[in-house]
Amino acid sequence: MIRTQRLVLRPLRADDLSALHAIFSDPRAMRYWDRPAWDDEQSTRELLAAFMKDAPDAHVEYAVERDGALIGRVGMWRCHEIGYILHPDHWEHGFATEAVAALIADVWPRFPGARTLTAELDPRNAGSVRVLEKLGFRQTGFEEKNFLYGADEWCDTAYFELARPES
Repeated sequence: MIRTQRLVLRPLRADDLSALHAIFSDPRAMRYWDRPAWDDEQSTRELLAAFMKDAPDAHVEYAVERDGALIGRVGMWRCHEIGYILHPDHWEHGFATEAVAALIADVWPRFPGARTLTAELDPRNAGSVRVLEKLGFRQTGFEEKNFLYGADEWCDTAYFELARPES
């Protein structure tokens, strides 16, 4: 468990299903995710199970809590790629920056072989671009129309990287 000034990052649990489903079924939250929002709670249940599987050895996944309520998730997987999502009711308060900063501080010592952390996002997601830049990530690449969102919208991808700090 990690405590920040305003948040608690803790392992995800099965009883997080409803709060996570409120995020993954919200079209605003999912606008720049890897797929559109879904209504099916079973999809959220399967994603939650995947988030909890093998954690924390193969990857790191945390629930993001504020005042005892789950407001999002933050994690690292696939060769040190980070990702995060918050319920839109909690956007523009610095919570994503705070949660990702805590995640970064946690993963550097846990994964000593990681030379960099990476992130990829739809460059139209200006809020997430700001989060990454505030934390020292720099854009290292860009691909145009390489990602199919839903059935018919081709989107761009921006790639970001954060180098391990010098000891």
